[in-house]
Amino acid sequence: MEITFLGTGAGIPSKERNVTAIMLNLTEENNHLWLFDCGEATQHQLLHTSLKPRKINKIFLTHLHGDHLFGLPGLISSRSFLAGDDTLTIYGPKGLKQFVETALHISDTHLSYPLEFVEITEASTIFEDDDFIVDTTLLDHGVTSLAYRICEKDRLGELNAQKLRALGIKPGPIYRQIKENDQTKLDDGTVINRKDFLGEPKKGRTIAIFGDTRYVPETASFIKNADVLIHEATFAADKIDLAHKYFHTTTTQAAKLASDSGVGTLLLTHISSRYQKEDEAMLLAEARTVFKNTYIAADFYQFKVK
Repeated sequence: MEITFLGTGAGIPSKERNVTAIMLNLTEENNHLWLFDCGEATQHQLLHTSLKPRKINKIFLTHLHGDHLFGLPGLISSRSFLAGDDTLTIYGPKGLKQFVETALHISDTHLSYPLEFVEITEASTIFEDDDFIVDTTLLDHGVTSLAYRICEKDRLGELNAQKLRALGIKPGPIYRQIKENDQTKLDDGTVINRKDFLGEPKKGRTIAIFGDTRYVPETASFIKNADVLIHEATFAADKIDLAHKYFHTTTTQAAKLASDSGVGTLLLTHISSRYQKEDEAMLLAEARTVFKNTYIAADFYQFKVK
């Protein structure tokens, strides 16, 4: 599970930061990519990575402002030419379906794959399968803005190969069969109970990705003990009034939320273009005075979730 930031700027693109897009790489877990937000030129940003658009099967929009949305029609159109045949599901606030369908209709764009929409109007569980569960809650941004919590379900522990060999069961395809089934019957009639040969379950990982928002202390319970929190930090700490006026968050406010919720790591993004490369050390220092394990993402920054 790896996070790649394809755009980390706020409002408009700059030479150093494109507008918002975040990729969650789940190719090791389920052979798919999940994209969170799709600002203008996201598909161009992808060209500078090894990530394949055809592997994107879910796109989650935090809100419908252009810097999080305008790259969507182009990306889903290009996916048709890149062997992307599987269904693409797009999640986001009400109005998302109308925007996409209008853009495709007016541009006479025809897709080679099915498109599905899930429009979200309230806090809820929006997806669950054998491996993951995705919940969402509402933020404070003037328009409907969402936070997503992606929880990986606990995984099976390691198979105790030494214990199996002690019974005369040699390594091979049978080991996989034992791990994938509650019970396995061997050729000699012996029944192997999986639970007797597995180590402790591996705790699933949790990632929280916030859309644009004012500081909302109540969301701490939504992200409690998450491994990673990705949160906007549009403004420096001294711009708290400006942040509130424009429905955004400061560096220290995001860090306070991380501290109060007990997350493992805070990754700051959506940095205003008023701050240049030389300002990043100042922004980071502000946040780290409140929450030490903080990093500021840059375009193409990758973070491995352990």
